[in-house]
Amino acid sequence: MSRILVVEDEERIASFLEKGLRANGFTTDVASDGESGFALARSGRYDLVVLDVGLPGMDGFEVLRELRREGAQVPVVMLTARDAVEDTVAGLEGGADDYVTKPFRFEELLARVRVRLRGERAPEETVLAVGAASLDLRTRRLTVDGTDADLSAREFALAEMFFRHPGQVLSREQLLSHVWGYDFDPRSNVVDVYVGYLRRKLGKERIASVRGMGYRLEKI
Repeated sequence: MSRILVVEDEERIASFLEKGLRANGFTTDVASDGESGFALARSGRYDLVVLDVGLPGMDGFEVLRELRREGAQVPVVMLTARDAVEDTVAGLEGGADDYVTKPFRFEELLARVRVRLRGERAPEETVLAVGAASLDLRTRRLTVDGTDADLSAREFALAEMFFRHPGQVLSREQLLSHVWGYDFDPRSNVVDVYVGYLRRKLGKERIASVRGMGYRLEKI
């Protein structure tokens, strides 16, 4: 199991990342400032660091520069609200492995994290199968009982979350944060609407409602 350090001073975003990464099988620690983030990142305990640029104390560029100066080879994905080309270049030239600009959807960050970890982990699955249904991650097509179905981008992101956690109850908050990002409105019924869309393509019996808790993909 890969261990990821999140260095992010905005508590809401840090919590969003921590929950999302743990839901996808990673072990996580969080640091809220540059100094503590640097101390943890240099320890050698982590397989990857998600590093915000706008940190109190040492900013993300300083943390990255010091890590690389000491010879630390841990992959670093930079996270920032800045979208200027010069900031992206500065991060990459400073030794960052990738760069994600806020606001972002969790699935985008997750994809980048997986790419950076791929050399250290088992090869990424390209088809997820649950019972007689399967989801092809490359073509983004759903196959149910031998019949293919096309998915919209949101439907695919929601389906991927279910297929990666078959038999597990996923709360509306988990699904909202994974598919719609950290700026989601917790009062929205958009999850229920999209679950309805998926049920039409998967079969109603495959996604069970668990009252007061969320939804579960059944292994049928």
